[in-house]
Amino acid sequence: MATARTANALATARTANGVAAARNVKALATARNVKATAAARRLSFVLPPRRARARGMVAAAVGIVLSAGVAAANPQVRTNDPIAAPGWEELSFPAPLPGTYELPPLGDAAGGNVVDSDGTRRTLAELMAGRIVVMAFVYRSCPDRNGCPLANFVMSKVRDAVGADTGLQQRVRLLSLSLDPARDRPEKMAELAKALVRPSVSWHFLTTDSPEALAPILESYGQSIRHDVDQDGKPLATISHVLRVFLIDARGRIRNIYSSSYLHAQTVLADIRTLAAE
Repeated sequence: MATARTANALATARTANGVAAARNVKALATARNVKATAAARRLSFVLPPRRARARGMVAAAVGIVLSAGVAAANPQVRTNDPIAAPGWEELSFPAPLPGTYELPPLGDAAGGNVVDSDGTRRTLAELMAGRIVVMAFVYRSCPDRNGCPLANFVMSKVRDAVGADTGLQQRVRLLSLSLDPARDRPEKMAELAKALVRPSVSWHFLTTDSPEALAPILESYGQSIRHDVDQDGKPLATISHVLRVFLIDARGRIRNIYSSSYLHAQTVLADIRTLAAE
């Protein structure tokens, strides 16, 4: 499904979808009554007020638990990050109304062979067919709360909203694909699924047979990673990567790419509903 224009589109989209960013800047300028140039400089989000930040810290702790897929927080997660990503908190301005803006296609979503949490072999193409898809690249031992735990938290909020909307339940699918197939075997991804999946919403936790099988998928989506090592060159359980979450329409086209500074359940839901109305 990948085409030559995909690579070019993904490269230009690395800083965010220009149209989506523009309309969020406009919304922020209106809601906060600030100059448009200042709003653009802040990329659609403002630093949260003290009370909101406190609420965000609680939400971050919840997200850490969810990302580990167990009842206790992952001990590797750093708790001294100075600033929580906007997705942990409520938006400080109204989300744009669905259907009042456009999300131009950025290219075709790539396929690839994956393994579901129950051990079933699938392809990304079959999982995406006919669905609006939100897909995140994550891994279980991610220690950065503004990385994979944020993706799990935001997608769980999206899950709840979609589950409460009978018009979206059968039209939306969430996919979480591991960046660490050597450690995140299907049974491990099943732990995440057990913690996060709800009957009313399709959410698949996927891995691949090997890092070699994952590599072409990552390349197609422009998702670079680096396996960390200690001072002696011994491999660690952490992977350096930039969070990227993809919105894909029912025709298999990428319509938005969210980074940690832009990923928020309310904006993702507005984008989903915009695609659903097309």
